[in-house]
Amino acid sequence: MKLRLICVGKLAEAWQRQAADEYAGRLQRYFPLEIVELKEEKGGRKGDVSGLLKREGDRILEKVPPQSFLLVLDERGRQFGSEQLAEKLGDEMLHGGRDWCLVIGGPYGLDPRLRQRADQLLSLSKMTFTHQMARIFLLEQLYRSSTILRNEPYHNR
Repeated sequence: MKLRLICVGKLAEAWQRQAADEYAGRLQRYFPLEIVELKEEKGGRKGDVSGLLKREGDRILEKVPPQSFLLVLDERGRQFGSEQLAEKLGDEMLHGGRDWCLVIGGPYGLDPRLRQRADQLLSLSKMTFTHQMARIFLLEQLYRSSTILRNEPYHNR
């Protein structure tokens, strides 16, 4: 099983890149991981946000493998505890066998077509995070899920 993380926007700060690289490196001990960064569309504040989201959505959907399990981060998504996310990952490994494709949209959100195509909408929290922080949190939780599945001590339960 492989993981592909599609992100709109780059990590601007060195500490963000360092944290994401740390968790991505840890996660790659368990799963092959590919991170695809797409350039943010410009013109959202004064421009046409729906057009911006459609263009980003087109570029994201081009990168989603057709048979993959698509998990999209969305503020209206379901919230999982760490054990629940690990269970979902483990179930897919045992029964589905599909690769996972995870999507983090940009600062203006997501094209509705991504929500429609998603197999799972996931909310990290009721709080709002930047898309850069969401990437770090998601990578850490995927790593944590991997250690839970292997009964390793990282999770402390």
